[in-house]
Amino acid sequence: MAKTRVLVVDDSSFLRKRIVEILEADHHLEVVGTASNGLEGVKQVEKLSPDVVTMDIEMPVMDGISAVKKIMETSNTPILMFSSLTTKGAAATFEALEAGALDYLPKTLSDISSDTELAKRKLCARVRMLGSRGKIDSKVNVASSFEAVEVQSTVTSIPFNIRDYKLLVIGTSTGGPAALQKVLPLIDADFPLPIVIVQHMPSSFTQQFSERMDGVSKLSIREGKNGESLRPGQVLVAPGGCQLLIDKGGLYPGIRIKPAKKDDIYKPCVDVTLKSIASDFCPSVLTIILTGMGSDGCEGAKRIHKLGARIWAQDKDSSVIYGMPMAVANEGIVDRVLPLNDIANILNKGQ
Repeated sequence: MAKTRVLVVDDSSFLRKRIVEILEADHHLEVVGTASNGLEGVKQVEKLSPDVVTMDIEMPVMDGISAVKKIMETSNTPILMFSSLTTKGAAATFEALEAGALDYLPKTLSDISSDTELAKRKLCARVRMLGSRGKIDSKVNVASSFEAVEVQSTVTSIPFNIRDYKLLVIGTSTGGPAALQKVLPLIDADFPLPIVIVQHMPSSFTQQFSERMDGVSKLSIREGKNGESLRPGQVLVAPGGCQLLIDKGGLYPGIRIKPAKKDDIYKPCVDVTLKSIASDFCPSVLTIILTGMGSDGCEGAKRIHKLGARIWAQDKDSSVIYGMPMAVANEGIVDRVLPLNDIANILNKGQ
């Protein structure tokens, strides 16, 4: 099996060497070149045609965001950004994702995991997953929603009516910020359900992400706070580093925010949120699982699906990483499989 060919772009010679050492210790990866600034990185992409690029953000000559834009103009190579876990770092990371980068990781290994060896494995796994996608073609037209429903007619015969639901939960991970930017801004202002977003994201990122989404959406979007009620047309994003639970009580459901446990793999975790949904709140729950590595959300989706809740999943072709959607699809609990570009339209139609 051919190795995933990687280009490492960073202005720090120490970090370049460190990243190269980590990646080349994985026998599935091969570092084919390095670059010390964005401009040099762009030239190296043209010369070497790597499968994946790791990219720093702050660099001389040309910064990482500008480099991403240039690379996307010519090759659409998957790019993994290295970011500092600060408000400024979060803003720059989201700019890079909007420019075309597919994913990001903290620049410091200890911020990926307190276990150094685990942090190294996570970095290599992320690079391998991005490399497995090959070149990204942003111009490919996905199937229409009519075709998607027709193709998936063997999955479910249950009609969709938005009036049957009281809550929408969206779970996602790798590729999620870009995917949500293609869904949330297109949902109508009079959308009748409260929405909870569980996106794997560091604690320093979720506030910045919520504010950016609020600025481009018709809905009210903000980071969720403990004790808040979920109201129609309102979107609450699970805070990074914590777990969001949903309580039934009162006229409107509410949320509880609790600290994540030390051994929690995902903070926030889709499974934790879905498993918290009370049995008397189902079947009036619609859950959509979007792009993401791993299988988070699968166990929670199985639980609420048994109680009558409905599960939708993003299709393979439009997913950056077809891990989380595939996990629920393989369990046979998915009622609809949809291209990303169709989700908002179907939600707006309400049927």
